[in-house]
Amino acid sequence: VQLQASGGGLVQAGGSLRLSCAASRNILDIPAMYWYRQFPGKQRELVAGMPSGGTTNYADSVKGRFTISADIAKNTVYLQMNRLKPEDTAVYYCNAYQNGKNFWGQGTLVTVSS
Repeated sequence: VQLQASGGGLVQAGGSLRLSCAASRNILDIPAMYWYRQFPGKQRELVAGMPSGGTTNYADSVKGRFTISADIAKNTVYLQMNRLKPEDTAVYYCNAYQNGKNFWGQGTLVTVSS
């Protein structure tokens, strides 16, 4: 699976961004897709997940502000980020988990200014 992430940028605190992750194959065939983020010098952390046929899940730090969704016709998963905070500044990665393997898109930088 190849993943192409986009949508990062610079936004003021309180603003919104929508990240997109386009997959090279039918996302209905992918058991689970996730968004992660990575702060400088830190490991990647899970932000939001969308298991096939399951319930979406979110890190506590983004619950109520971020929403993961999918457009099946476009084979694209989104991360809508509202009420952004400076501490959301990170490189965001989309991830697909299939057949015991993790597939990663390139990161997209989100910078939230105070």
